[in-house]
Amino acid sequence: MTPPRLQLSGITKRYPGVVANNGISLQVAPGEIHAVLGENGAGKSTLMKIIYGSVKPDAGSVAVDGLPVLVRNPQEARALGISMVFQHFNLFDTLTVAENVWLGLDKHLTLKAVSARIRETTQAYGLDLDPTRPVHTLGVGERQRVEIVRALLTNPKILILDEPTSVLTPQAVENLFDTLRRLAAQGCSILYISHKLHEIRALCTFCTVLRGGQVTGVCDPRQESNASLSRLMIGAEPPALEHREVPLGDVVLDVRALSLPRAEQFGVDLHEISLQVRAGEVVGIAGVSGNGQKELLYVLSGEDTRAGAAAITLMGRDAGGLGPAQRRAMGLHFVPEERLGRGAVPTLGLAHNLLLTRTEAMGSSGWIRVKALEAQAAGIIARFNVKAGGPNAAAKSLSGGNLQKFIVGREIDANPRLLIVSQPTWGVDVGAAAQIRGAILALRDAGCAVLVVSEELDELFEISDRLHVMAKGRMSPSVARADATVPQIGEWMSGLWDAPAEAAHAEA
Repeated sequence: MTPPRLQLSGITKRYPGVVANNGISLQVAPGEIHAVLGENGAGKSTLMKIIYGSVKPDAGSVAVDGLPVLVRNPQEARALGISMVFQHFNLFDTLTVAENVWLGLDKHLTLKAVSARIRETTQAYGLDLDPTRPVHTLGVGERQRVEIVRALLTNPKILILDEPTSVLTPQAVENLFDTLRRLAAQGCSILYISHKLHEIRALCTFCTVLRGGQVTGVCDPRQESNASLSRLMIGAEPPALEHREVPLGDVVLDVRALSLPRAEQFGVDLHEISLQVRAGEVVGIAGVSGNGQKELLYVLSGEDTRAGAAAITLMGRDAGGLGPAQRRAMGLHFVPEERLGRGAVPTLGLAHNLLLTRTEAMGSSGWIRVKALEAQAAGIIARFNVKAGGPNAAAKSLSGGNLQKFIVGREIDANPRLLIVSQPTWGVDVGAAAQIRGAILALRDAGCAVLVVSEELDELFEISDRLHVMAKGRMSPSVARADATVPQIGEWMSGLWDAPAEAAHAEA
């Protein structure tokens, strides 16, 4: 019999105060697309990093094609044919896309040859990516594309994918799935991590479920429902969201014909952006990363103050020239897409990370009231069910999903008049995603105006009252959620919202 392509036996990894993996065993056959499912903090990412050699296990063994291996670093993993697409990226900001990809490939290849292969691969898989761009100019979604392309270019025997589809249009997701199925048919084994249960059921042929660092179940996801997979993963089905009609209030955010040249070489020019958000509604902005969302969010948050004063109004006041602190004082709170680095300082505790946007614990003389700050952080941890080692746990010690819950909770807890959220549930498990979305809807029901920028179409359809799409620095007209369809939004992501009008004009 053919030995398993990958076999893990008794893998254990302990960190101070937590056992991330506790005696985990699993095997993956050649050509198998194998899902690893679990809530945030279940130990999935740690297990994948052990396979890839970036984390050393405390106990257990790894075998590839029936032979025991000791994978001491990612270079040795790649030599064994193991490639990984990380949820949190391993890229050098100061290097270009091509240079970052080149680092993981055969050094006999020239940089020019690597750039050519990147262009071929991105065209084949529908991934828009310029090999000459420095990584520091890329948005989160674009950085994930770099990771995907880098992995595909290694022709792997074992491919690990951690939340790979959050940056893709529905059409591009289907292209990627076709690619993965072709790779599997050629014998490549794929380990697939996603919180999108419908993706796992559509793509994967086997599933291992982790909870609390242990294997709690195995199944064929094709024979399961979203509800049954949720029960395996978190022990319950996520609560259904209640999206009820509420009366609209005054216009809280008004953007009028905003045009702005890019601030950096590889940025995106904004063209005649107009949108309104009223009290008591959630407005969603869909689109593939790199189409001007980052630039728009910088302008709306006050990090970019080049807009004319009257181009942006908040609560009826001209705000285009105001900075973040001034806008925050007016009631605008903002959740950026980058958790570590912008949303939170990695080495600071959660309590002190509150001070980035919250000043309630600052005394009148400027001293920090530490006990009050810790109590405030503890309240957010409890309210949003954040798994952390207390209010002084370093931000970098949390799983991505738990850090996201804390950052979103920090801003919602401030009772904002306008909340702007970018990628609210990226990489967050189904239970936590339902909790975050429920909190956003509750805020909206209380009269807050909410603007959500997301590449998760399911999410936008679930929580938005109206939808826009951004493409190539332009903003589509708004469409009511009840009137929008996934194919329509997918077409609009290519900038085609004017096509019917143009066709009618041509016929006339």
